[in-house]
Amino acid sequence: MTAHPALELVDAIASQLADPAVVFSGRRAASAYRQHLAYGPPGIALLHIERAASGLGPWQPAHEWLAAASRQPFTSGPDSHPFYGVPAFAQALSCGADHLPGSYLRALSTVDRQVAADVGRRLDAAHRRIDAGRPPVLAEFDTIRGLTGYGAYLLRRDPAGPMTSAVLDYCVRLTAPITQRGENLPGWWTETGPSGSPDDRFPGGHANIGMAHGVGGVLALLALAARQDTVVDGHHTALRTILAWLDRWREETGSGPTWPYWVTRSELRTGHLTPSAPRRPSWCYGTTGLARAQQLAALALGNTGRQIDAENALVAALTNPEQLKATTDNGLCHGFAGLAHVAARAAEDAHPSTVDQLRAAIPALLAAVHPPGADPEFTAKTLIQDDERGPGLLDGAAGTALAFIAPSTTAPPQSAWDTCLLIA
Repeated sequence: MTAHPALELVDAIASQLADPAVVFSGRRAASAYRQHLAYGPPGIALLHIERAASGLGPWQPAHEWLAAASRQPFTSGPDSHPFYGVPAFAQALSCGADHLPGSYLRALSTVDRQVAADVGRRLDAAHRRIDAGRPPVLAEFDTIRGLTGYGAYLLRRDPAGPMTSAVLDYCVRLTAPITQRGENLPGWWTETGPSGSPDDRFPGGHANIGMAHGVGGVLALLALAARQDTVVDGHHTALRTILAWLDRWREETGSGPTWPYWVTRSELRTGHLTPSAPRRPSWCYGTTGLARAQQLAALALGNTGRQIDAENALVAALTNPEQLKATTDNGLCHGFAGLAHVAARAAEDAHPSTVDQLRAAIPALLAAVHPPGADPEFTAKTLIQDDERGPGLLDGAAGTALAFIAPSTTAPPQSAWDTCLLIA
């Protein structure tokens, strides 16, 4: 029986990423990326863990990548975050341990204690900031660097635990408005630009809407927790607050709704968005990630009409030529592979009226990365040797391969590797 072409590419990438010593050599030194979930060994380990957990490959490469990541101590404390240091390694290690009972127990206990300590310190600082009436920085709450990303890990590891509830309590507080110089702002308003640094293009700051760095990730975390019956005081009100914000800034394009990446101070004051060219519908910023977050929130709230609206928005984003034209790479974060993976995850939960449309959009997205008849070994080599994107999880070949598995097998991930993206 011939393998699905997408799985042939997955196999080719995994084969070429089997040996850490070979992958991280020359200009791409392992030491520069060792602690990064996004770019380094922890993220590549996830590919081998998922293949092994799904029965598509052996466990040995996963062990070797985890070993490559852990040969030196990891950064913890203020200089670490969900995609760097101890928490990044914990994500990969725990995904492997879930499928290997009795393995990695001591290491996992150590990293879990460290993650809990880091989260506790971050929560204390965040609540002091809220009590003082100051706006947050993006790295306080976002998915990549902040408490929402930590919440994704804790929700999977200990959904009923006190630390998970504490992060959810914080997310609820984050949705309460703040007043700055007499002006009401959403609780996630930041005084910087989207990079997290002061930016003359964003006088007065901005409200970030994305999944990676904005309130989209907060919405997804609250929704996923509610779907697991992990709910805190004010939980559903917070969900509705964020949904109302997204409704306010929804744009009708004639070919499906879209949402901006962020809202500036001048846009907030006028109530109107600055006209822009079509935006790529990616996971990190854009309609794809936000539509999935809204679908999850609608499911958590039992709102079928809102669920169908979110799914139709996702279908439109995945099939609209103008939006797809703005997608210029293959990766998980903001490329075609990520679009296919989110579509597959959304289809698992979709209403009968939209599920077939979601699934029908996937083959073209996969083909944009690996056209029918293309040599999988050549495509894999091209992706891995891309100097800009490299072999890693977020932009590179490992993430592309991971994103191909669920769409091509029509089965959900077995290792929960994508919990770090807050799409499941």
